[in-house]
Amino acid sequence: MENLARLGGADMERRQLVTSAAYSVAAAALPLGAAEELTERIGTARRRGVAGAAEIDAVRNMTSLFVTLDERHGGQHGRSAVVQYLRSDVVDLCRARFATEEKHHEALAVAACLAYLCGWKAYDAHEHGLAQHYYLQAYALTREAADEVHGAWILRILAHNGMDVRRPEHTLDLAEAALARVRGRLAPPAEALFAVTRARALAVAGRGPEAVRQLRAAQDLVLRGEPDELPYWAALWGPPRGTLASHTAKTFHTLGDHANAERHYALSSRYRPGSTHRRIAALSLISQGREQSALGRLEAACDTWGRSLDLLEGVRSARAVDAVAGIRRQLGVFRHRGVQTAADLDERARNWLGTHRPPRHI
Repeated sequence: MENLARLGGADMERRQLVTSAAYSVAAAALPLGAAEELTERIGTARRRGVAGAAEIDAVRNMTSLFVTLDERHGGQHGRSAVVQYLRSDVVDLCRARFATEEKHHEALAVAACLAYLCGWKAYDAHEHGLAQHYYLQAYALTREAADEVHGAWILRILAHNGMDVRRPEHTLDLAEAALARVRGRLAPPAEALFAVTRARALAVAGRGPEAVRQLRAAQDLVLRGEPDELPYWAALWGPPRGTLASHTAKTFHTLGDHANAERHYALSSRYRPGSTHRRIAALSLISQGREQSALGRLEAACDTWGRSLDLLEGVRSARAVDAVAGIRRQLGVFRHRGVQTAADLDERARNWLGTHRPPRHI
């Protein structure tokens, strides 16, 4: 818990050493074989007061609110407020005395959710080393709470993080460890989210036929049971069918199957509408347009990209800035050929970028 408080403090103060930390392949492997090194023994920490269900519910409700704001307005909106809340109220809650060990574990679990959100916001700002530190702290909290299934969710996150930053060295091991820990212990729609992670990792590892078989298994799982049969820490991030569609699309993109990737990106934005998930819906549309462009469907791609720009008004996200810059790169060849639709859309994208501060590396 002391490490988490220090990490949040460094993040709040925007210390260069922390915010510019590089993603570590070695650290990605820690949960696979050296988890004890991550686990803090909170029992030796300073305790304050007596806490219970009401205090835990308050943190859970605040976390849900912060996630809703993140999805609608982007990771840089309210980031300082989230980190401050973690390092003050939530750290204090986890240091408190509880009537039962079960309640103490619940407090650690909600702290893990908020630590993950802080990592997600760092990731959305392209601060990948900082994001990884938060994820590892979240994993440590699930270990302290003795919650193997919640811990598997963090392993799944670490797997996707490695693939997203193109450092996949341990991602298949992480994905397989996560799936093994939850198999048969969660409702099928929740287990599907772990299965599709393994599918994506298999595709990244060059094991295409296995990836497709795993995708089929994931799609079968998500159709069984009710969509809302998710633990709190998974339900925070939207409907399972939307998440499954998004990662299925990424898997097909890795396999070079643009038609299936395009279809599943469309499903992803349908299941996670822009009214509640503006950033992810917009990013899914941008990716869908990329696949349409690869299929030679420029007019459809321009229409899709135009809808994404509608959703991105007011969204503060470095990933969104990168994605819109990517639209301009893809439009470049058509713009130079005098295609008016491409020129008009490129002007919209240029104007959007002009009103959103780009990350330093662009």
